[in-house]
Amino acid sequence: MNPVLIVGAGPTGLVLALSMTKFGVPIKIIDKADGPGTSSRAMAVMPRTLEFYNQLGISGAIINESIKIKEMQLHVDGKKRARMHVGSLGTGLSPFTSPYSFPQDEHEKLLLEKLNEFGITVDWNTELLSFQEDQKCVKAKMLQAGHALEEEFAYICGCDGAGSAVRHQINADFPGGTYEQLFYVMDIKATGRPIDSQRISLCFRGEEFVVLLPVRSKNTTRAIGIFPKQLVNSRDDVDKLVSFMEEAYQLDIKQVNWFSTYNVHHRVASHFTKCRAFLVGDAAHIHSPAGGQGMNTGIGDAVNLGWKLASVVHGKAKEELLHSYEVERRAFAERLVNTTDRAFTSVVSGSFINRLLRKQIVPRLIPLVDHSMRIKEQLFKIISQTQIEYTQSPLSSGKYMGVESGQRLPFTGDNYQTLQTMDWQVHVYGSASAQLLNFCKKRGLPLHTFSFDSIAEQKGLQKEAMYLLRPDGHIGLVHSYQDIQQLQEYLDNWGITPVHVKQ
Repeated sequence: MNPVLIVGAGPTGLVLALSMTKFGVPIKIIDKADGPGTSSRAMAVMPRTLEFYNQLGISGAIINESIKIKEMQLHVDGKKRARMHVGSLGTGLSPFTSPYSFPQDEHEKLLLEKLNEFGITVDWNTELLSFQEDQKCVKAKMLQAGHALEEEFAYICGCDGAGSAVRHQINADFPGGTYEQLFYVMDIKATGRPIDSQRISLCFRGEEFVVLLPVRSKNTTRAIGIFPKQLVNSRDDVDKLVSFMEEAYQLDIKQVNWFSTYNVHHRVASHFTKCRAFLVGDAAHIHSPAGGQGMNTGIGDAVNLGWKLASVVHGKAKEELLHSYEVERRAFAERLVNTTDRAFTSVVSGSFINRLLRKQIVPRLIPLVDHSMRIKEQLFKIISQTQIEYTQSPLSSGKYMGVESGQRLPFTGDNYQTLQTMDWQVHVYGSASAQLLNFCKKRGLPLHTFSFDSIAEQKGLQKEAMYLLRPDGHIGLVHSYQDIQQLQEYLDNWGITPVHVKQ
């Protein structure tokens, strides 16, 4: 019996599969499609995702194949109104200082290649029909190339998108709504003032807008925009849309490589787990494309669930650990959907206030943001997803000065190298006591000491305080001094022992 069945082989399912495999957990991953996707779809890869990929050993490969975004420009009625440098936005906050542009099909290809190195392949043409749970296992019925299969698993993970079969099976509601506007997405070869090989351009014209960003090569651009109202009834006529874009946004479009229309939804599942089943990524939440957060949020779900499932499967933690997945990720999904909904509504609304905001106020605010390090730092934390915290999680215990359990470990420049082990570990900035050294040695718990310098102090870390790090780099326990009893109680409460990861 394979411990885990993963349904869906998009980026979320592939990252979950890779995470589980790195932890040495046997998995089966299926997808009803006949092979990986061939369109670019989701593009933005955020710094927090790259931090996770650094732990998985693939950040270098992603960066080598992608395009670093160095600048953002705002164009209104064909004129450049503002710009902001974003290439070094996260300097000192993360090992990765800006978003990258990487087409989803190439992204999936890279993840599949990495899985293949571990001997894992996707079972394509395999559809989940139904499953039943009991206290010991999940019995899944599948259809593979027309043949019925039935297998048993310890757990099932639905990474199967907005129409998730797993979500339907666990009777999770999917409340929310659909925006009335019709959207288009296309990959084009074009020239014009908003086009650049390392720039995102936001272009407004009346109530319409388009976002332009580089993809695949220096002369290819992704365009995502609202379909002009006067062209909605002829939505299949790409030539009319191209003519509108050229006139409205001052472009010269030479070739359309891919084109599609779609509606945007905003929904969060009523629950992410039921017994031995879990919802991950778009199966659990979908929202507007504002900020390029969708795929990155799904990958964050996969990382969060992956180490927890691995710990329980290996008997390195109590099963109660799995309950924290929904607590942590559903709370974030709800905040994200509400935030992107407000931002998205402001962008697409035709009201006088929002038109004034787009055309007059925002162009004046962007230069002020570009010259304010404090504002830029906050902006980076939001879009990069490095601000995600789980302070309300049952896994979070303690707060000392500027650092609270549940937060992502503050980046000091050298303290992220140890996170590549993807295991529980203790950090001390200063000297570790003999008692702590002995305790960690007996428990097989890695202990790392770092210099307590001005950078550590600036980040809120305290001299010779104790920080217990989770495998995903979030802080589980903070204590003002190295209290062995507090550490032991935390570990024993969750039944935690280290899990060794394949490197």
